[in-house]
Amino acid sequence: MWFLLFLLFTSVESRNDHKENLTIGGLFEEDAGFMRHAFIYATEWVNENHVLSQFNLVPEVQDVDPFDNYLVSQRVCEMLGGGVAGVFGPRSVDTSDHVQSICDAMEIPHVEMRWDSRQRRGSCLVNLFPHPSTMSKVFVDLVKMYEWESFVVIYEDNDGLIRLNGLLTYYDYKGYPVTVRQLDEGGNYRPTMRRIKNTNQKNIVLDCSANILYDVLLHAQQVGLMGVEYSYIITSLDFQTIDLEPFMHAGTNITGIRFFDPESEEVQEMMAFWRSKEKEHGYEITNEVLLAETALIHDAVLLYTKAIDQLLKSLEIQPRPLSCDNNHNWEHGYSIINYMKVTEITGMTGLIKFDHEGFRTDFKLDIIELTTEGIMKKGTWNTTEGVNFTQSFDTESEENAKKDLRNVTFVVMISMVDPHAMLKETTTKLDGNDKYEGMGIDVIHELSLMNGFNYTFREQEDGSSGNPDKVTGKWNGMLGKVINKATDLAIADITITRQREKDADFTMPYMNLGISILYKKPQKSPSLFSFMSPFSTAVWQSLIAAYVGVSLLMYIIARISPKEWTNPYPCIDDSEVQELENQFSLNNSFWFVTGSIMQQGSELAPISVSTRMLASVWWFFTLIIVSSYTANLAAFLTVEQNEEIFRNVEELANQKPNAPVFVKYGAKAGGATEGFFKSSNHSTYQTMWQYMQDNYEDVMTKSNKEGVDRVLSDTEEYAFLMESASIDYEVQRKCQLRQVGNPLDNKGYGIAMHKGAWYRNILSSSVIKLQEKGKLTQLYKKWWKEKRGGGACDSDGGGGGEAEELDLDNVGGVFLVLVFGTAFAALVAFAELVYEVYNKEDKESFGQELKKELKFILCSKDTVKQLKSSEEENNSTDEIVVDNLDTERKSKTPNGLRNRGSEESL
Repeated sequence: MWFLLFLLFTSVESRNDHKENLTIGGLFEEDAGFMRHAFIYATEWVNENHVLSQFNLVPEVQDVDPFDNYLVSQRVCEMLGGGVAGVFGPRSVDTSDHVQSICDAMEIPHVEMRWDSRQRRGSCLVNLFPHPSTMSKVFVDLVKMYEWESFVVIYEDNDGLIRLNGLLTYYDYKGYPVTVRQLDEGGNYRPTMRRIKNTNQKNIVLDCSANILYDVLLHAQQVGLMGVEYSYIITSLDFQTIDLEPFMHAGTNITGIRFFDPESEEVQEMMAFWRSKEKEHGYEITNEVLLAETALIHDAVLLYTKAIDQLLKSLEIQPRPLSCDNNHNWEHGYSIINYMKVTEITGMTGLIKFDHEGFRTDFKLDIIELTTEGIMKKGTWNTTEGVNFTQSFDTESEENAKKDLRNVTFVVMISMVDPHAMLKETTTKLDGNDKYEGMGIDVIHELSLMNGFNYTFREQEDGSSGNPDKVTGKWNGMLGKVINKATDLAIADITITRQREKDADFTMPYMNLGISILYKKPQKSPSLFSFMSPFSTAVWQSLIAAYVGVSLLMYIIARISPKEWTNPYPCIDDSEVQELENQFSLNNSFWFVTGSIMQQGSELAPISVSTRMLASVWWFFTLIIVSSYTANLAAFLTVEQNEEIFRNVEELANQKPNAPVFVKYGAKAGGATEGFFKSSNHSTYQTMWQYMQDNYEDVMTKSNKEGVDRVLSDTEEYAFLMESASIDYEVQRKCQLRQVGNPLDNKGYGIAMHKGAWYRNILSSSVIKLQEKGKLTQLYKKWWKEKRGGGACDSDGGGGGEAEELDLDNVGGVFLVLVFGTAFAALVAFAELVYEVYNKEDKESFGQELKKELKFILCSKDTVKQLKSSEEENNSTDEIVVDNLDTERKSKTPNGLRNRGSEESL
């Protein structure tokens, strides 16, 4: 008996040892490391569980570039040449089409596990991800169940609109108002959220990738778009994988969906198997959460294996190498795909089944909800029944909502930081709460009036908001007392940060702010050439060009126009004139234009229509230009021109060490501003933190007051980085200071309390109501602009508004008028010339005469034009004789002079 069992065991082992290898290929991008491992582990799980009796699966993994279609096609052809029996992936939309085309031609099964907005039926393609039309029904059913009559759709890209197409179509048909907003690029989603908040919409459908989902929700919380009155539907199947702790206690109704429960026994067993394989392969054990696509990879390999096993029952399968250079194909490819479409298995993502078109059907999704205890399963959704809620709304949330704060007494920690908390200026002695005043004091007072609670203020001796110990991790300061429940609330200039939210809870921000730069106002810098300031360089260059151009054009037009050629001797009859003179020589033309622009005039006066027209256009031009120059020069001489060393954070960070003036900069040591620079990934902020870290003792201060004093000091150039609200407070009272540039981030001050405090939602709702009533704005104006010297610098104009030089954008119109005017004047001058030549009586021909006139204008520089009369032609011989006699007489007269007697004898 034992001998037979031994033979049976050895025969099974020998069969396993002699299994043939069946290679399957996986195409993965470089950032899909965990998915690549899941593909390999899935093949090992299949082999170890003997799912296939004839083959051992061998994974061949290729790294691909999602944007290089040629390289991906080359990788697929290489795998086909090695005899792969199936191709899995890739994730990229563009490259996947090329892979599918090759697999269809070679009849190789192509398996995808990704969202595909263009998902369609393929001959050799199977996609385990549900069809977009099916997924859109999920959100339609959820909105119907919640009975939303209006809502906002927030999407990241065009795929999001396709996912929500059924929802948009349904509501367009019903006529309900739907607002559609796309998230801003660049990682700052607050502007979008702020616009949505202004619409007063409370229901939001959010479609974005899991990579940015946390930031989107955080920015929504920072702008006040969360609370008990807000409801969210998250479309991402990986909603459960992000850190949701900061949003658990706001009372917001956040609903999501998922393929599987990560806490289920089946998933935990598979994750344990993967961890063991990581140790065997020597990979670094990761703590990555299980994404939907990662689970689908395992299910895809399992489905492929089950289809192969079914096919092996009817025929033998033998993989063979294929070449992309010929038309050969694998005869088993279509059969495997068909078996995959008719096979039903249960994987990590539930039931895997396909309809007649080859799309996944009859799958089930969990409907989950974020509660104060974390993610809770609220119900399910499937393709046949739709939404089925199996759990009522969170009872704890309902009980907390029913609670109120009447007759509750809170111990509130405050820090004596202006203007958040200050001692009243009075001649009488005050005790208890009465001796304090400030922004934080008034906020607590307003909240107590709304909710009926009592409060007692306690001062923090060192004024520290709190920081965690580097060794023990325990918090000190006000946050330490709140976390340890030594006090109930803390209000001061406590910034809400991600690190602080891990250990403490905050209300909604009652004041929004950002980090900015505090620096001295720039000093006045006199300039010897300030008279050049009213115009930009481009305008000055254009003026010089206009001056030269109009002068030359005046010279040319005056030569063209016949009216400008006049009799130099007015007392002689025009019929006896033998030469004409033109007053506009080149020098005179420049002088005329110069006298016009200087508004001094000249002795020259144009005569013809064309030259007068050109002069009029030029005078209009100079009128506008001189008036503009005079007005802007007065502004430049009145307003102080300030010399700025830097104008924004980039210029401050990029200062050269050898610069004539180097401005040091720093922040409060251990504060939220230091934490911002320390954790920032922005290259400029990293450079600034490196400088502050290298010069920590020199540039960092113990308090904001010390930083402000260093900025005001005349012994050094120092800029202080602090919250914009604090900067605004100082600038209102110290007129030598100013804020430089825009805020570097966007955050807020909140009321701190211990983690899980039951009264957090009530206080947050009350803060939102104060915002809606405008009460917080009134308090800000009171303590920043009015009380304790506020508004003292509002009327101070030192370095305030600056005059700006006029550019071509400002005066370009008058240049256009000049160009068109001069062009028209040139046309009129040419018309005058043509008219004069046409009416000339003794001309040979019109063409010859016009040619002669133009030749004289262009080739001659003389301003005297000789005229040839008929008498001269008739007496030309006599003139020659007289000229000869005259010449002879001159030669006989001393010094070539003729006396009166000689003239009479002649």
